Amino acid sequence: MGVMAPEWYISSFVRSVSGIGATAPVEEIERVGEDLLERWSGPDRHFHDLRHLGAVLHRVDELAEETHSPDVVRLAAWYHGAVFDAASKAAYASHGGEQTSASAELARAELTGLGVPAKSADRVAHLVNGLLRHAPDATDVDACVLNDADLAMLAAEPQRYKEYTARVRAEYEHIPLPDYLTARIKVLSKLLGRESLFCSPMGAAWEEPARQNLDAELHRLRKKQAALEADGS
Repeated sequence: MGVMAPEWYISSFVRSVSGIGATAPVEEIERVGEDLLERWSGPDRHFHDLRHLGAVLHRVDELAEETHSPDVVRLAAWYHGAVFDAASKAAYASHGGEQTSASAELARAELTGLGVPAKSADRVAHLVNGLLRHAPDATDVDACVLNDADLAMLAAEPQRYKEYTARVRAEYEHIPLPDYLTARIKVLSKLLGRESLFCSPMGAAWEEPARQNLDAELHRLRKKQAALEADGS
């Protein structure tokens, strides 16, 4: 494998794929996992990278007792940003650069190819697609856990949140600052406009710190946008 990553990534992937009924040999499952790690390690990834994947997987483990099918949710975490195109400005404005439908189709194809029953592979793909707007069905506990695990960074302590925003900006450095500000403000406004960001019982504890971080970032970006407009930029 060309990617230097902790061994737990692959062993975790093998356990989850085997746990939902894969019939392929372990070596074949490992190869698919290694290919996924390569995807998550692309040079254009500064936030949607292995650190983010690891963080989401850890959060899923933290919330696992609230899921019906923890291995299905873990695999949806593996695939949720597997197909990524930071060069797409439109994708960023709508759903953060993660090409969700393409990622879902990749999940369905690869898991089916590993002998996972079609029903389980479809369920993984459904959960991946559910992250498109981060508005899961509140009655779908697995979708709620995946949503909350993916958004958990929003509730980080302020310094870590600033580091997160810097990594996001680096990922979209090709976008001119005025355009980036417009897109990012749109994303933040949509998030803050939601009745709730988190929908799992344990995830609800992240609601207030996440909103504080989002509100503070939105205030900073609007000030920056106003200053650029005043300068005629």
